[in-house]
Amino acid sequence: MATEKPDLDRRRILAAGAGAIALAGMARSTHAAELTTDELANVQLVNDFCAAWPSHDLDKLMSFFADDGAYRMTETTELADGRDAVSARIQTILNNVERFDVLETFARGPMVINERIDYFSEFTLKTWHGVGVFFIRDGMIVDWYDYTIKMEPA
Repeated sequence: MATEKPDLDRRRILAAGAGAIALAGMARSTHAAELTTDELANVQLVNDFCAAWPSHDLDKLMSFFADDGAYRMTETTELADGRDAVSARIQTILNNVERFDVLETFARGPMVINERIDYFSEFTLKTWHGVGVFFIRDGMIVDWYDYTIKMEPA
C-alpha cells in the first residue's frame, strides 16, 4: 500500500496566505504614536550629532559618546569598541565629510534609527545612503551601527 505524501505546494500557499494576513493585521496605522519626552531628547541628540559633522571637530563629535561607546561604520566593517577606537575610526573619515542629510527618523525608547545620506569630498565615495541605528543611555550614544542602502563612488 502506497502512502500519500503531503502536498507541500499547498502548505506553502497556505503558509504564505496566513503570513500575508498577519502582516496586513500588523500594518502601521496612519498615525504613528507620539514620541515620549525621552524619545524626543534621544532624537535631538542624534540629530545634533549628525549636524556636527561638517565642523570636522573630533572633540565635539566624541562629546556625544559614552566612554564605553561603540561604532560600526558599515555592516561589513569591524566594530570600533571603546572611546579610543571610536575616535580613531571617526578620524579616518571626519575631514572628508561635507554633511549628513537626515531623511527620516524613528525612535522607540533608547533606540533612534535614522535614514540619511552622507556627502563626502575628496574621498572614495561621493555619497553614502544608509540607515544608522543608535542606542542612547543617559543622554549619550552607546552604540552606533550603520547599514548601507546604496553608495555612490567618487
